[in-house]
Amino acid sequence: MEAWIHQLLQWLALPELGLSTVFVVALVSATLLPLGSEPVVAALVSANPDLFWPAIVVATAGNTLGGAISWWMGLAAHQAWNKAKKLRRHGEPPPQNMHHKSRWNRIARYWLRKYGAKACLLSWLPVVGDPLCAVAGWVRLPFWPCVAYMAVGKFLRYTLMTAGLHQIILRFF
Repeated sequence: MEAWIHQLLQWLALPELGLSTVFVVALVSATLLPLGSEPVVAALVSANPDLFWPAIVVATAGNTLGGAISWWMGLAAHQAWNKAKKLRRHGEPPPQNMHHKSRWNRIARYWLRKYGAKACLLSWLPVVGDPLCAVAGWVRLPFWPCVAYMAVGKFLRYTLMTAGLHQIILRFF
């Protein structure tokens, strides 16, 4: 077991397999888990400036895949919601908090209904971007256009953030 953990840590080590680490961190940070991937991308680029564009592409791919997973989670939640409503109609007790809609949920639903898949361009935003992808699945926006808009927004974010963080690191360190 100890060898397996050591192998996993080696696989995730930034200097040895930097692009795979960037992919995994970007993927996980695009789900509903609070994790930032920009420092990891900037650290890799600072350690090896030749990897700027490959790191941007890999981070964009991982983060977009994470957004797609969030979209599917939203769709699955919507299907579970519909199933729970049908059960309630047949005399089953409703799940707790079934009618609770947060302010952010209402705002995201409004924007998604108004702008459609184009609203997924904003999936790069902190705090609201990842839930936005899930709500896009919830309201059943078309999958591939949502993924395309997610990818464009995330690519622009990684390009600007990595270039900015890289310049800060070069200037102060």
